[in-house]
Amino acid sequence: MRLTRAELEAHRGEGVPDVLSEGLKLLFIGINPGLRSAAVGAAFAHRSNRFFAALALAGITDHVIDTSSGFRQADLDHLAERGIGITALVGYATAKASELSDQQLVAGRKVLESKIDAARPRIAAMLGVGAYRTAFAVPKATFGPQDAFVGESRLWVLPSPSGLNAHFTLAELAAAYREAAIAAGIEPYPSPTDRAMTASDANDRARRIGVRRGSMSEGSA
Repeated sequence: MRLTRAELEAHRGEGVPDVLSEGLKLLFIGINPGLRSAAVGAAFAHRSNRFFAALALAGITDHVIDTSSGFRQADLDHLAERGIGITALVGYATAKASELSDQQLVAGRKVLESKIDAARPRIAAMLGVGAYRTAFAVPKATFGPQDAFVGESRLWVLPSPSGLNAHFTLAELAAAYREAAIAAGIEPYPSPTDRAMTASDANDRARRIGVRRGSMSEGSA
């Protein structure tokens, strides 16, 4: 589905439906929807976003889900069967996450915590360390499990899958996501990422490249 810039801009400020189901184990939290996601009504719809490719490479899903024209019901069913949910820190669309202010990220946290309380996943994983640091007022937060909970749900920080985040390869994203999935009680399908980077390795890499506080190169979902 091709959309012009004007058609995409018409969806600025719109939301995208959450992907939530009973028995949720792992809730992925994007920063906010991109314009294409708002246009088609599905998260991570921009073809440059590596989220669903990382899930498949990690063995979290058994195929690469394509949301560029919206979700197929079969894919929503597959995510539900696997105990996977998707939401966003900020619920309305922008072209880039860098357009969001710190105040908007902090305000999004309050709504997000209500969603986590209701969904009760084992792990709620923020896709982007910069956004997590700002929203949760933890300026020194690093990748991996956090010493923080929302209700019974443990918070976790993962690298952003945005195509604008050049600091992490697809294999590195997949390894970090796989680690969170296993901790959430999801048994991965066989995957070549067993030997790839873990969240602790991601922290070492982040320190080497110097992840900035805002980290708004993370992009929108």
